[in-house]
Amino acid sequence: MAAAQTSSSPPPDRRFLIFFDFDETIVDESSDDVVVQAAPGQKLPGWLKDTYRPGHYNEYMQRVLAYMAEQGVSEGAIRSVIEKIPASPGVMALFQYLRSRAQDFEIVLVSDANMYFIEAWLRKAGARQLFAKIFTNPAAFDGKGQLRLGPFHSHGCPRCPENMCKQAVVREYLARRAAERGRPFQRVFYVGDGANDFCPSLVLGARDTAFPRREYPMHRLIGELRATRPEDLRAAVVPWESGEDVVARLQRLEEER
Repeated sequence: MAAAQTSSSPPPDRRFLIFFDFDETIVDESSDDVVVQAAPGQKLPGWLKDTYRPGHYNEYMQRVLAYMAEQGVSEGAIRSVIEKIPASPGVMALFQYLRSRAQDFEIVLVSDANMYFIEAWLRKAGARQLFAKIFTNPAAFDGKGQLRLGPFHSHGCPRCPENMCKQAVVREYLARRAAERGRPFQRVFYVGDGANDFCPSLVLGARDTAFPRREYPMHRLIGELRATRPEDLRAAVVPWESGEDVVARLQRLEEER
């Protein structure tokens, strides 16, 4: 299954680029956990949960989705539970702010969830059109009613799960867009929460900002790095509890021009 990324012509020229994670960043839960609510009894059998291996979550979710299909769980049931995931606090206000500054911000989503879950949620929330590009694991229902999931890519990064290194995605996107635009973005922002959001924060520059969700793994890992090798992180760090915290920072930076 090919890597899932939306395809379109290059976005219009913008001054700023902002990356978002999905699970526990845009939405307040993990979509992979929530989908289990559509399974019989809203739980998975122990034998299936026992097949999980660290670093191989994508493979595990392939087995989960195959089990759900075998149990007769329909596409409608899966879509329904995904669409009901609540947004993280203040995220809809952040989206509204970005809509009001559409001439300034190019918006990209980088997630280790999957394209079906993300598209379903964003369309229900009326937010799909905000994103110029979505990089995530490919997923689509086949003719037998099973949601088929694949890995995004392979890589050699020791920090990240085998199916996706977000740093590689961010680094390649920044290089490609700089070549298309003839110059880099004035500022780059990254909003995330998880351990796999720590890795891309390391490629941000001195004028950029990492937004780790407060007290989540990305925040903890950044704190540990600052205590041991602060020179490895060049970007400003602004922890957030609400999307409105991100809005406040973006507003101040926009005023600087």
